[in-house]
Amino acid sequence: MAALQIQGLSKSFGGLPAISELSLEVARGERRLIIGPNGAGKTTLFNLITGDLPADGGSIALFDKEVTRLRTHRRAHLGLARTYQIITLFPKDSLEHNIALSLLGLSRSRWNAFGRIPADLYRQAGEVLEKVQLQAMAQRPLSGVAYGDKRRVEIAMALAQKPKLLLLDEPLAGLSREERASVKQLIAGIPRDVTVVMIEHDMDTALDMAERITVLHYGRVIVEGTRAEVVSDPRTREVYLGH
Repeated sequence: MAALQIQGLSKSFGGLPAISELSLEVARGERRLIIGPNGAGKTTLFNLITGDLPADGGSIALFDKEVTRLRTHRRAHLGLARTYQIITLFPKDSLEHNIALSLLGLSRSRWNAFGRIPADLYRQAGEVLEKVQLQAMAQRPLSGVAYGDKRRVEIAMALAQKPKLLLLDEPLAGLSREERASVKQLIAGIPRDVTVVMIEHDMDTALDMAERITVLHYGRVIVEGTRAEVVSDPRTREVYLGH
């Protein structure tokens, strides 16, 4: 059973194709990296997978279930979680509170009668922060931690939802060398029962993070294979180097 199957996916904006007849399959437990220059359609692809954007054509299946017409929260209930290229957290709230909010998911039914987050979610939030080695900062406001730690919190928020398929949108963007090493280590430690698909702009910083790599260009898959196959393919060099 594949974790993700995409067939003939298309999406246009103003008559211009952003994703064009794209097909892709990711095996369960796989680490897949999707790379490509700016404007290749990487984030648009993620938005189509999550349902943040409707597809113009084609199909998307999660764990053999057709989801092309399903709303975002229905896809999340099937085990899909993601992070965003632009961090979407609450800067004035503590790290612990940000995680607890993520554990509420898309339903408000778990709020108690006084409009407070249940105590067990704060307990779970502490456990999640411990896993990403941020428990010492649990009570700090998010605005008071380093950018790399914010990235780790966002990944922790996604993992707190216990996903079966995790989409990471440029998790290394804007990080220092030390922060990149820390986030890479966090991603490498994600359990194998979670399928991970990452998108990156910078090929050099991300090639060692996946077993299979897909290269997008103008919304199409132009190269796919192992790291060695992708690096040696002249189409990859043409896209990144212009020759």
